Amino acid sequence: MGKKLKIGMVSPYGWDLPGGVQIHIRDLAEFFMAKGHEVSVLTPAIEDELLPSWVQSSGRPLAIPYNGAVARVSFGPVATMRVRKWISEGDFDLLHLHEPAIPSLSLLACWAAEGPMVGTFHATAPRQKAIFAVGPILEPAIEKLSARIAVSEMARETLTEHLATNAIVIPNGINHQFFKEAKANPEWMGSSIGFVGRFDEPRKGLNVLIEAVPEIVKANPDLRIIVAGPGESEDVLKGVEQSIRNRFVFLGRVSDEEKARLLKSIDLYVAPNTGGESFGVILAEAMAAGTAVAASDLPAFRAVLNDGKAGALFISEDVKDLARVVNNLLLNKELNLSLGKSGQEWSKRYDWENVAHQIENVYEMVTSTGEKVSLGSDLRGWMRSI
Repeated sequence: MGKKLKIGMVSPYGWDLPGGVQIHIRDLAEFFMAKGHEVSVLTPAIEDELLPSWVQSSGRPLAIPYNGAVARVSFGPVATMRVRKWISEGDFDLLHLHEPAIPSLSLLACWAAEGPMVGTFHATAPRQKAIFAVGPILEPAIEKLSARIAVSEMARETLTEHLATNAIVIPNGINHQFFKEAKANPEWMGSSIGFVGRFDEPRKGLNVLIEAVPEIVKANPDLRIIVAGPGESEDVLKGVEQSIRNRFVFLGRVSDEEKARLLKSIDLYVAPNTGGESFGVILAEAMAAGTAVAASDLPAFRAVLNDGKAGALFISEDVKDLARVVNNLLLNKELNLSLGKSGQEWSKRYDWENVAHQIENVYEMVTSTGEKVSLGSDLRGWMRSI
């Protein structure tokens, strides 16, 4: 795209505890700014956090249960006022709203604004009566979007099922070269498997991996499990015998550089997630590092791993099958190396150069009329009318 744009992006989730959506927004914003576009991100955040100059806070986030996890969102009169102020002062060519179907900033921005708007839908979820109950409120807002993006076929199907609308599929992005060129940490090398994520969330499946460790250890007596991410290790290892507990190394939250080094160092990345996944960025990152991946056969993971050609799959929540697949890859070094190479090649499709180009094409389509984003009619009056 030749024209330089002024882009307003909205994160529905708190910036201080980054998950897949926030990281996607951060990396996409930084990529576009490097290309000469101007980007402003509005997000829930604690006021005194050290935020980048291009990130604005809508106020302190509130925690609500959502899709098997806890989402930290911002909603209500104060958030509405700050959304409208940000739009009014932004002079944006377009808004890019992430997860505009949940009660947070993106939905508020969609209600408040008129003009070019792109919505990206990240979540995948089963049919939920609660979502259908608020459908009459959501649908008029979603219809205002100039274009809709889903990060996977599963996310697109969720959108179609819940709100009877469609979207183009554009996957999450990664910095392929960053992970490919990461330097291994000798401390984490040697008969090691890795796990990255909020491990105290049951759907991330660390408990499934823990149950499989005794069987894996029989064939790999020197095994270590390197775990990175927020959570309380004592809680997840409660009741686990000491000989198994001693094999776990908990790093806590790590920087992007540390995560890349971890993925480069381990023999195998294991993703035992049990559900609620729409993509699997960590799988793409591990593949980019050249590390073999073993993951539960969730539809989203199956797609990211090219139906098992770029990574091994095991039956979700099946401890014995997990142990079988992991042992096969730890003991068969030639297969492990071959799978790592296949995954690294396949993961190039998720590089930001490819993904952002597809998003830019969407931006070009929705801004072709030259119309700018503006505030719509009074929000409260609009809500009373629906």
